[in-house]
Amino acid sequence: MPTPTETVREIALNQPSSIRVFEQFGIDYCCGGRKPLAAACTEQNIEIASVLSALESAAGMPLPSTEDWASASLENLIEHVQSKHHEYVKRELPRLGEIAKKVVGKHGANHPELPSIAEAFANLSAELTQHLGKEELVLFPYIVQFERSLAGQGERPHGCFGTVTNPIAMMTQEHDAAGAILADIRKLSGNFTLPKDACPTYHAFYDGLKEFEQDLHQHIHLENNILFPRAIEMETTEGR
Repeated sequence: MPTPTETVREIALNQPSSIRVFEQFGIDYCCGGRKPLAAACTEQNIEIASVLSALESAAGMPLPSTEDWASASLENLIEHVQSKHHEYVKRELPRLGEIAKKVVGKHGANHPELPSIAEAFANLSAELTQHLGKEELVLFPYIVQFERSLAGQGERPHGCFGTVTNPIAMMTQEHDAAGAILADIRKLSGNFTLPKDACPTYHAFYDGLKEFEQDLHQHIHLENNILFPRAIEMETTEGR
């Protein structure tokens, strides 16, 4: 069972059912996953005993059949990230951006946090759009071709960035920045708490933001905690 000294990342990797628990308690298991569980609970003012109990209960619950991304090919993992998470981001950014304009226009005067939330989301949209492009055009093709070369399917690629650790470090920093913006949005919205005068569009906006946050956490978890370490290990092992 997990211990207070294990990092949140380690727990998420060793016990996939823990992700549900971390989402429930608002514990960051992707960008902030390098912290020990005890430290993460202290920062969120959560009793660690409650989290450990929930983790123990979750461990006994069956999970839906999912791919073991820790052992799948990197090419398959990348295809999954792009088809499930990148496409989701590309679809939701403009949709939520339009909803934000409507909500601010109707409720912004009475709820001054809304313009700030809309501005933060616009910044997130711009950053993620550039981020996905860099992954899809540069980093991901390099990783796929490197893996293929090890299987005798073509020559080893020559990246313009030296070692793969360099773009991965940049992508990780950008993940942290995106996570920080989403954390600010959650704080500004009072954990997506709707006011009494919220209209259906207001509901759709907060519901969409909450779902977007959950998807991005899963997205970043797959990249930060599985794809990137495996890509670095692949390149390092091959170079020995």
